[in-house]
Amino acid sequence: MSWALVRYYSADLLRSQRFLLPFLLYGMLLAPLFGGDPGPPPGTWAASVLALYPVSVWLTVTVANTEDPVQRQVTIAAAGGRGRVTVGILLTCLLADLVLAAFALLWPVLATAYDYPPHLLAAGALAHFAAGATGTAVGLLCARPVVRGIGWTAVLGATVVAATGFQRWLPPVGEAARTLVDTPVSLPTLAFDAALALALAAVAGVLVSRVRAT
Repeated sequence: MSWALVRYYSADLLRSQRFLLPFLLYGMLLAPLFGGDPGPPPGTWAASVLALYPVSVWLTVTVANTEDPVQRQVTIAAAGGRGRVTVGILLTCLLADLVLAAFALLWPVLATAYDYPPHLLAAGALAHFAAGATGTAVGLLCARPVVRGIGWTAVLGATVVAATGFQRWLPPVGEAARTLVDTPVSLPTLAFDAALALALAAVAGVLVSRVRAT
């Protein structure tokens, strides 16, 4: 049932074209980073990791708010519970994060002459996943049914991103971005950040599933 819900939410996202604005924004943010000579990897990805964080929050809010409360209740009844619906939304958003992460990873690989050995690609992938999954966690907690007003959603999401995304010592996002510019790059640190981000997304999903939509 979870994968059926993933297909449902993915199809709705594509059909409604609500994904276009966050995807276009991310592309516009990456263009000045990778359009010329971005420099050697993996430090070039630090900025794209930080940019992915708020974009993922926005995209998650878009997916979570795609249904009005009445439609959500119908989906919950058909799916067999709020938990299954939340898992479907969570997986849909994580898949979208992977698409955005792949875009950021492959752009400099294909457009520049620098070498990208496997361990640096792994570092970039882990860092982007950490940012995307953290953004998904924040987005879930800032969207319906937790936060019902879109204005409060925007204020709360922006506040959390500003408070947590640019602290270089703070995992997962700030630490992941900082680790990419450290020498040598620490894959264990990035793996920890990615695992922590996934755990945060899972906890956010559990919390959201306990909130009754009204």
